[in-house]
Amino acid sequence: MSSKRHILTAVAWPYANGPRHIGHVSGFGVPSDVFARFQRMSGHEVLMVSGTDEHGTPVQVLADQEGVGPRELADRYNRVIVEDLVALGLSYDLFTRTTTGNHYAVAQELFAGLYENGYIFTRTTKGAVSPSTGRTLPDRYIEGTCPICGYGNARGDQCDNCGNQLDPVDLIDPRSKVDGETPEFVDTEHFMLDLPAFTRVLGDWLKSKGGQWRPNVLKFSLNLLDDLQPRAVTRDLNWGVPIPLEDWRDNPNKRLYVWFDAVIGYLSAAVEWARRTGSPEAWRRWWQEPDAEGYYFMGKDNIVFHSEIWPAMLMGYSGQGDRGGEPGSLGALNLPTEVVSSEFLTMEGRKFSSSRRVAVYVRDFLERYSADALRYYIIAAGPETQDTDFTWAEFVRRNNDELVAAWGNLVNRSISMAAKYLGEIPAAGEFTDDDRRVLVGSAAAFDAVGEHLNRSRFKAGLQETMRTIAEANKYISEQAPWALRKTDPERMATVLHVALQLVSDAKTLMTPFLPGSSNKVDAMLGGTGVWSAMPRIETAVDTIGGSGEPTEYPVITGDYAGNRAVWTSVPIEPGTPLSPPTPLFTKLDPSVADEEVARLEQEAAE
Repeated sequence: MSSKRHILTAVAWPYANGPRHIGHVSGFGVPSDVFARFQRMSGHEVLMVSGTDEHGTPVQVLADQEGVGPRELADRYNRVIVEDLVALGLSYDLFTRTTTGNHYAVAQELFAGLYENGYIFTRTTKGAVSPSTGRTLPDRYIEGTCPICGYGNARGDQCDNCGNQLDPVDLIDPRSKVDGETPEFVDTEHFMLDLPAFTRVLGDWLKSKGGQWRPNVLKFSLNLLDDLQPRAVTRDLNWGVPIPLEDWRDNPNKRLYVWFDAVIGYLSAAVEWARRTGSPEAWRRWWQEPDAEGYYFMGKDNIVFHSEIWPAMLMGYSGQGDRGGEPGSLGALNLPTEVVSSEFLTMEGRKFSSSRRVAVYVRDFLERYSADALRYYIIAAGPETQDTDFTWAEFVRRNNDELVAAWGNLVNRSISMAAKYLGEIPAAGEFTDDDRRVLVGSAAAFDAVGEHLNRSRFKAGLQETMRTIAEANKYISEQAPWALRKTDPERMATVLHVALQLVSDAKTLMTPFLPGSSNKVDAMLGGTGVWSAMPRIETAVDTIGGSGEPTEYPVITGDYAGNRAVWTSVPIEPGTPLSPPTPLFTKLDPSVADEEVARLEQEAAE
């Protein structure tokens, strides 16, 4: 193991306007948890933070449609998302929300620091208004033809086709996503983040990441440098963080833009975590120590916010842009070490869309299938470096052929024979060359898999783990311990000892990917079953949504520092009692794929 490092795992904030589907968690959720669990097992100090993103007009629009207030809607979906992410086993040190008083204070401090250093200025712009209601329309709720690439469904804030930042007034034939109306554009004054003032420092920083970041992420980010434009950081609405300037603080219709306060959540969540643990300054170890590292996980539609805008905000607050300046009261803040972006996951050949009912929500999925089956699919066949299509047929195939027939089979056959023939983990006799070869290969896998995981190459890490499992299954088949029971019981005991050691090693290699089933294997091998700690829901208290009244809300946290799980081959203990195992995974009938496709079609048609 290498020396202890402080590693921030910053996970994209899911929007609190509905439950999350499996496409969402394939981008921000499962990859970040694999990374955080591996780093903890390697002995490092990990801080994994995120929460629900709860401000902005999208929440307001949905709340109006449902006849409730935005706070009530955010409360509801915050709890739904918290419960779903815990069920998926995502090991957040703190998963909170952007409506806390703590987050308001940190977001306002970042705004004030950028303003004092000259990186935020006012400008009169054209704001989109619904002609029928008179309400402001958010940029992302306006669509039209991109003036740069001609894409017909560009959003008012960004074109998903060419990646360029946009302004709604520049769209060709703009239309409201709410009701299809053509918006009216009226003069309105807003604060702007002076992104062009960071072109040079952002360019130098990004170029230093060559060979470290995923090539698609770095290329995309570098291409954006040539056309950085000032970007609005306020909006005309009454649901959000108030502007922290004397002349603007009490304006009921001006708030910080939701994208601006959401990215600050990584910092505010760290501050909240430190306060909750009784060490209010502990967050600084991840945000200010020169050798601390920060890894940001998201889908590719959020790259621009994490490789351009958030770094510019951190630079400006720390006084590092073209205009210089002094760090704010929080001090100079670290830039991301890597932006770990996944591509898009589609669903049976179609883009995920909650509005079009082309989605499988996490909660619905986990009611029918195990969390580890979903986690396995996301890593093995997910959109790590290219867009990938989720199909139910492939999910069933991988579950049956890889989880059940390979990993589950190794566990079941090894422990079953040892429990049936001996009742305990046997001591080993003299090792043969075959024994030594397979044991050396199993131990060596920790370096190979660890190298992949340390560089966020999760699919390659899982492939190497499955290759090691295949070698273990091959060893057992070749040695045939069942045939040695009467002819050479001592040799049988040695073979089963080796087999159980291979199971133990594979359990450890699988832990970042499949923590729930790894805990089950630990129990089958005579352990406590608490091998890799799982997250839990606790109740926190803060003011919510600017109410001023202390309010309870759920957060995700966990006791991960005391993990027994370590990233190395741990020798098994002869004499440990064994019981017949239960199946680790459930084999699925092939008809499941047809049933799920039919369900999807039916829901889309309703």
